[in-house]
Amino acid sequence: MIQHKTYTLDEAKRALENYCAYQERCHQDVCKKLRSMNMISDAIDLVVVHLIDNDFLNETRFARSYTRGKFRVKKWGRKRIELELKKRDISVYNIKEAFKEISDTDYLQTFHELAEKKWQNINESNLYKKKKKLADYLLYRGWESHLVYDKIRDLGA
Repeated sequence: MIQHKTYTLDEAKRALENYCAYQERCHQDVCKKLRSMNMISDAIDLVVVHLIDNDFLNETRFARSYTRGKFRVKKWGRKRIELELKKRDISVYNIKEAFKEISDTDYLQTFHELAEKKWQNINESNLYKKKKKLADYLLYRGWESHLVYDKIRDLGA
């Protein structure tokens, strides 16, 4: 039989403080981590409350940080970011707050740069296939369909 390490409440609090201090986390990540430590649900609730009270865990801050990172680093559009935040049970209010981190000018500039760079890198002689590949690429990354199709019209003219 495999012996699992057991944690006291204080040990779990310290471990999760470090876990949250290292990187912004959402409530779902913290609860998952605590379950993996074999904590009971009452203990999980106590640790989560402790983390919130001591500002280690803040859903709004997580949503803002996540949005900034995925937009700037991975060049994701709002649709993909929103979907990923919803998967993590982030509230609609926090998602709206997080989108304030991205200015409309930055958003559109990033979109156009990404689309044009990808257009140059697609090696496809058939224009329709090339347009389809670009559309698939941009839509998968969560860019709004009206932006994608307008850009494809501009590039394919």
